[in-house]
Amino acid sequence: MSASRFIKCVTVGDGAVGKTCMLISYTSNTFPTDYVPTVFDNFSANVVVDGNTVNLGLWDTAGQEDYNRLRPLSYRGADVFLLAFSLISKASYENVAKKWIPELRHYAPGVPIILVGTKLDLRDDTQFFIEHPGASSITTAQGEELRKQIGVAAYIECSSKTQQQRCKMIWCRTSRQCLIKPSRLYFNRPRKTRRRKSNREIARFCDDRESTLAENLKLAQGSSVATPLSYSRTAGLML
Repeated sequence: MSASRFIKCVTVGDGAVGKTCMLISYTSNTFPTDYVPTVFDNFSANVVVDGNTVNLGLWDTAGQEDYNRLRPLSYRGADVFLLAFSLISKASYENVAKKWIPELRHYAPGVPIILVGTKLDLRDDTQFFIEHPGASSITTAQGEELRKQIGVAAYIECSSKTQQQRCKMIWCRTSRQCLIKPSRLYFNRPRKTRRRKSNREIARFCDDRESTLAENLKLAQGSSVATPLSYSRTAGLML
């Protein structure tokens, strides 16, 4: 078995699509019932894929517009993105191409993206749609069509609540994608190019005339450097 490799995986997508539930259900085998909007949070999981030991660093981000300027700070050094939308929300589906793909390709060009449709258990739940008449389901065919449209590595559907087998496919595909194609393109650039880009990014984030960044940093301070899950909670996870 090869030595362990660290992979930074960042989840993005609209707020309330189930990004945090997806990470928690995988790393702790529990399903959170209360919704608390995320600012930033970190999780950790040790997995074995095709004989390779991988330490997945899972970064959870906020999808709300209030964090549009703060969120890209977590993109640096990302090996892969999980771009999530809800299978019962047409708006989150449409925002994949409208908002998230342009953002990721601007801040992290060349980094692989895996498209994930969440809340699979609710797509065929008749009672849910009776209680939520404004909701609309997204079919597997529509998800595949979107994947082709935006040109990403893969499309997977999952349910964090029921822990269907396809959930494991997410982490398996995520790890394999990075093992096959390392993506830290930023650090492969000539040093002068990196310095110019870094200076531009610093200037952009320091230009905080509306004080939005300062306010958001106060909110994020407590959770942006969360302690990874202990080894006892992540040991033995296999794909």
